[in-house]
Order: sequence, then C-alpha cells, then structure tokens
Amino acid sequence: PKHFEYDNRISIEQLPPIDAIIISHDHYDHLDYQSILKLHPKVEKIFVPLGVGAHLEKWGVPVEKIVESDWWDESNLGEKFKLVCTPARHFSGRGLADRFSTLWCSWVIISGNHRIYFGGDSGYFPGFKEIGEKYGPFDITMIECGAYSKYWPNIHIMPEEAVQANLDLRGKALLPIHWGKFNLSIHSWTEPVERLLNKADELNVNIATPQIGESFMLNGSIPNNQWWKNNDK
Repeated sequence: PKHFEYDNRISIEQLPPIDAIIISHDHYDHLDYQSILKLHPKVEKIFVPLGVGAHLEKWGVPVEKIVESDWWDESNLGEKFKLVCTPARHFSGRGLADRFSTLWCSWVIISGNHRIYFGGDSGYFPGFKEIGEKYGPFDITMIECGAYSKYWPNIHIMPEEAVQANLDLRGKALLPIHWGKFNLSIHSWTEPVERLLNKADELNVNIATPQIGESFMLNGSIPNNQWWKNNDK
C-alpha cells in the first residue's frame, strides 16, 4: 500500500519494549512482514485471530509469543489485562487464493475499571451494539474512518458511521484510526477526520486526536489538537 505524504513518522527503532501487539487481520496494511521481523524481539505477546498465527510462525516468531483466538475468546496478559477477541465485518487474505482463510476481528482490552475497544477494519454492523452491551461502556473506542468508498460500504465504515458506532459501543470518547497512513481509496488525506469531526460535533461525541507518537492517560485530558492542519504535506 502507498503512504500518504506527511511528516512526523515514527520508526520501530524509536519504540520502547512492548508488552503486547494486537492484530485484527492479515491484510498487508495491518500485518507487515518487515515490521514483524523488527518488532517481535521486543514484544512479549502477539494476539491474533484464528489462522494468523501461521504467518507469524513462518516468519520466525516463537510460538510461545503467539496467542490465537476465535470470536468471543478471552485471554489474559499477565494479571492485570484481559483481551477479548470480538467480531467485525470485514474479510481476510494476502493473495488471490486465500480470501477468508483466516479470521478477522476487533479487540476489547480490559484492565481494572478501564476498557478500550480497538475496531480493526469493519463495515458498520449490529455487532458494535452487541459488543457495547456485553463489554461497554468503554473509556475510549478506536474505530477506523478511512479507506471507505460507496463501492465497498460493507467492509470499511464511513466517517459518520464511525461516530454512530462509538455510540453503539457506549464509548466515552472516540479515537479515529485508519485514515492517516495508507492511501487506499479515492478520498483525500484529511477528508475522513474532517467528516468525522463534523458528525461528532452534531452528536456531541468526544474525539481524541493525539499527534502521531503522542501518548495520553485515559483518566486525564484527551488530546484534541487538529495537528494535521499544521502539517507541511
């Protein structure tokens, strides 16, 4: 996939030791061979949906680092974290002959009183409401809002639908993802986040827009600086 042209790239070498990686499916923009080779030595566990572990094993990731799950499976990361593999509406495959041969998913992360939802890739579907009823409310939901098109509405959510999905999930705040890195559709770089912000303002939804590489606390202030407007690209 081709990158959008923008500044503030973060390299793998800049990342600290990592407790866990969660992967939603095996498409190339979510599971990159070279990235896994660099990442796995500094990672304790990699959580993946069914079938994706075979890719990692083939690439040299030790099997004891891989946790493979079906929808609704619950796994523990140490004593403080629980991860739940939850449904999404998408598809999988890395070639012409292996579509649907592995599972795709979203993830719920639970630690104490805090809950996070990571949506991976998904079209809008009733599963958001089901997940929200079962595991919400969430401190923050991370939902894609880019790579959409009227030609594939069932596999990538529209920006306005992402805001509604956050409400279905009972999210206290929404962090829009999957819009700023890869150019996978015909929309411009910033169109997804701008459309999402307009809908969020209409529905009174809190939006988190951390700058690339910025960290923040769930129980602190949520970053909402529109940093892309100051980007040179």
